[in-house]
Amino acid sequence: MSSIQLAADQLPPAIFLMGPTAAGKTDLAIELVQQRACEIISVDSAQIYKGMNIGSAKPDAATLKTAPHHLINICDPLEAYSVAQFRADALDLMAQITARGKVPLLAGGTMMYYKALKEGLNQLPVRNEGIRKEIDLEAKQHGWPYIHEKLRKIDPETAKRINPNDSQRIQRAIEVFNITGEPMSKLLSAKISNQTTIKTIDIALVPESRAELHKNIGLRFKNMIAIGLIEEVVQIKKRWDLSLEMTSMRCVGYRQVWEYLEGKYDEQTLIEKGSAATRQLAKRQLTWLRSFPIKHVLDPYSESTRPEILRLVKTLIS
Repeated sequence: MSSIQLAADQLPPAIFLMGPTAAGKTDLAIELVQQRACEIISVDSAQIYKGMNIGSAKPDAATLKTAPHHLINICDPLEAYSVAQFRADALDLMAQITARGKVPLLAGGTMMYYKALKEGLNQLPVRNEGIRKEIDLEAKQHGWPYIHEKLRKIDPETAKRINPNDSQRIQRAIEVFNITGEPMSKLLSAKISNQTTIKTIDIALVPESRAELHKNIGLRFKNMIAIGLIEEVVQIKKRWDLSLEMTSMRCVGYRQVWEYLEGKYDEQTLIEKGSAATRQLAKRQLTWLRSFPIKHVLDPYSESTRPEILRLVKTLIS
């Protein structure tokens, strides 16, 4: 058993603060840090990237001084960062935070990261850049729905769960099949061999009003454009040799701005497409949340939620 495994098994409860994008997780996490003995571990697959600040809703420098976040700004946008890497890093940080006498507070909306911590990981192969380039080339020629149809023939169970235009997940499923000769669904159903026993206090921010969530998503994306998201993408493209096929540029908002910069549509259409993509992300996040057994589910837009969570955390920690 690894040192990380032992550390995870011996950890006291950590707080998991989950919820869809634009539900107020970051603000609440910062308040918990200011009022309780917590340290934040970011659970966000976009905030890991340097330079991607506005579009990932990363806390600003002043906020990070008062409430530091672990696992942000740890990768260049050229780099890949796997779920397995996140799991190892998060478990190590949880042990370090506990050793300092504080409580790990994991906050963010990347549900695969939470699932990896809660349930361990199946033994899927590591990414293969050569295979990925071949898949991307075929997708450029025929489109992702065509690749999705190929996936349906070799792995109908996985294809059923993936949107025909979800390039990242389609690519990964085809890649796994090409490497192993086995459908991803079969590999995912295999027994997980590296499960850890992690005690968690699970809190989910789930809006009762989907319309209010969508309104906040639209307002937030419009504000991102107003405060400089377009210029941020321009600077990222200047600094790094990126392409739309890279994981970082598949993040919601960045792909849409990239296409805007290519002249595919005007700014108003950019706002509409960016908001729509964010709503789809929120829908997927809520679907993930429904699959988790979460004891404390609260409406982030209720006036009673913030004080209730502060009381809850104080009671549970003590």
